[in-house]
Amino acid sequence: MRIGVLTAGGDAPGLNAAIRGLGQMAFRNGHEIIGIANGWAGLAGDFSGRPLYQNDLIGVVGQGGTLLGTARFDLDHPAGGRDQVLKTISEHLDALVAIGGDGTQRISSWLAERGAPVIGVPKTLDNDLEGTDYCIGFDTAVSIVAESLDRLYTTAASHHRVMVVETMGRATGWVAAMGGLAGGADLIVIPEFPITMDQIIAHLVKRRSSNNAFSIVVVAEGINLETIGGHEEAGVSTEGIGGVRLATRGVGQFVASQIDAHGGFEVRTTVLGHLQRGGSPTAYDRIWATRVGAAAFDAVVAEQFGMIPVVRGSHVELVPLSVVANGQRQVPRELYDLCAAFF
Repeated sequence: MRIGVLTAGGDAPGLNAAIRGLGQMAFRNGHEIIGIANGWAGLAGDFSGRPLYQNDLIGVVGQGGTLLGTARFDLDHPAGGRDQVLKTISEHLDALVAIGGDGTQRISSWLAERGAPVIGVPKTLDNDLEGTDYCIGFDTAVSIVAESLDRLYTTAASHHRVMVVETMGRATGWVAAMGGLAGGADLIVIPEFPITMDQIIAHLVKRRSSNNAFSIVVVAEGINLETIGGHEEAGVSTEGIGGVRLATRGVGQFVASQIDAHGGFEVRTTVLGHLQRGGSPTAYDRIWATRVGAAAFDAVVAEQFGMIPVVRGSHVELVPLSVVANGQRQVPRELYDLCAAFF
């Protein structure tokens, strides 16, 4: 079989481990792997696939990024992009494994509904895909946030400052909540459980009155600005596919400015940004990315198309792509309550 593989959307640590898991399983069973460059763009125009060989996968398990390249590509512009992808798959591939987040899996589901031999693999450091406990890149992002808070702790304590740290996560607070919990944040602000600016200030005042001379506040990039007294600017930058680039909203800087305006606090802001995507994946990301990549191969040879391997507990299971493509996995109340117990 000629099995195509692509990585679409934003990069995430662990992508190469997933490609390796898929590829090594294919090689040992006598199949061919075709690497598709730059996500869906490699299927919507001139076919950009090239054979991958075992030498291509040596040493990649610990490398960040993606050896295939990736892109955010709108298949609805120009018109007919999706139909061209269907045509390209039928002409060049026996199966396609699409590694990506919600946008990627919505496209995969659409293709599968029209008979394309597609299998998904869950990837997003936001960890917001419905139906799976794990997405490639999430553990590394959380580890980077936790390490960053460890480093910021020393300067915050030394200078008696409030450090406002903005994390990725899009419309959910998984990275902020888990990274903040692991890094000992003094307050975590996430979209799922909004609080007001008055509540943030009151918490900092209470800490100061209790002889806590510094605080670390973690803010998820997707919080509602209006809830904390701000407003959305017109013409916010997008990612080329209609999605708002939430980092351009400056929520961390806004929170810091409001704390500073209150008076009595010395405030600094740190936006972790793409540091959360970069570098080598953690061992956890390497292992689970390998497992879902290998499970994707098993699904291909069993012709269980229209499915995606997901992590549930300690096992990998297959579920329909539609489960992951529709809906959003949000931080549950019990996890947020655990975080809040340490505020």
